[in-house]
Amino acid sequence: MRSVRRLLAASAVLALAAGLTACSSSGSGSASNSSAPARPEVKGSVTVFAAASLKESFTELGKRFEAAYPGTTVTFNFGGSSALAQSIVSGAPVDVFAAASPATMKTVTDAKLTGGDPSVFVRNTLEIAVAKGNPKKITGLKDLTGVKTALCAKEVPCGAAAVTALNAAGVQLTPATYEQDVKGALTKVELGEVDASLVYRTDVKADSAKIEGVNFPEAEKAVNDYPIAALAKAPNSNGAAAFLGYIGSADARRVLTEAGFQTP
Repeated sequence: MRSVRRLLAASAVLALAAGLTACSSSGSGSASNSSAPARPEVKGSVTVFAAASLKESFTELGKRFEAAYPGTTVTFNFGGSSALAQSIVSGAPVDVFAAASPATMKTVTDAKLTGGDPSVFVRNTLEIAVAKGNPKKITGLKDLTGVKTALCAKEVPCGAAAVTALNAAGVQLTPATYEQDVKGALTKVELGEVDASLVYRTDVKADSAKIEGVNFPEAEKAVNDYPIAALAKAPNSNGAAAFLGYIGSADARRVLTEAGFQTP
């Protein structure tokens, strides 16, 4: 009789254990089914067209982005914003466009090529770039009328900002050369081909080993907003979205601020 009782008790224990295991498996399956979907995978090449004045800071941010997203490669095309915008309108395969002015971004948005509304992520102001030691003793915009000066072409953002600043100062200036982007205007000073150029203060800071900058009050009337947007037909839409998110991060803002950009 005792052996029968023992057998029944053992059977009950086994049945209870089996029931608990089944409940456990069922609960585990429910939790798995209710979990949040995985984040879209970010990998491959991300192509970014960016204003020439962003070259140093975006090159650094590109390296950091690649470290944050293993398996990605950021490819940059730096240049005058107006020329970059025209390339995009002409069909260049681009994931992200960062322009040095809303006017140049408008070329792309008017063609309905952005995947959403552009957002301003930094601002920039002008300085007068001169050779180390400021041999011509330039103190403001009025001094540029007596020296060889390089300006950006009027259709690019740094050129449009220069026109605004010169008008605010009441200065009529005939430059020695017009350059297609801010780096071209800066290089003219580096090579000694001109005595001064109107460029962004971020470019002066990036090239401080070779040149120095002169502040002038009218620069505050010619501040450029920098908008950024992903393209509607971005070849790597996940990469474009991730890059935009990274540019808005605290880490990216710190790099941009250290480069001399202002936060919007």
